Amino acid sequence: DVQLVESGGGSVKAGGSLTLSCVASGGGMKPQCMGWFGKAPGKEREGVAPISTDYGSTYYADSVRTRFTISQDNARNTVYLQMNNLTPEDTAMYYCALKNGVTCPQDEEAYSFWGQGTQVTVS
Repeated sequence: DVQLVESGGGSVKAGGSLTLSCVASGGGMKPQCMGWFGKAPGKEREGVAPISTDYGSTYYADSVRTRFTISQDNARNTVYLQMNNLTPEDTAMYYCALKNGVTCPQDEEAYSFWGQGTQVTVS
C-alpha cells in the first residue's frame, strides 16, 4: 500500500515561513495526484493545494494562492508545500494525500491515501 509521511510543521510567528514535505512510498497506479489538506481547529478539513505528479498541474485554494507554492521532486517521491507570509488563520494540521487518476480536485473524498499530518501553528 501507499504510505505518506509528512514533516516540516512547527510553530512560527505571523509573517514567517515553513516548508512542509511529504514522502510517498509503496508505488501506486500512475497518473497520480498528491495534495495538501488543512484541518483548522473546529473546522472541516479543506483542500489547500494538489499537484498532478505526472503533469505538474497545480491548484490552490483562494486563501493561499499568493502565499503557498506546491512543488515536487519525482526522483525523491516527495511533494513540498512552501508556505510564506503565514497568518494565524493558517494554523491547522496539514495532511498529505494521494489519489490515482488525472484530475486533482480539492475534495478530500477523492483521495484514497493519507498521511498522519504535521501541525502548523502561527501566532
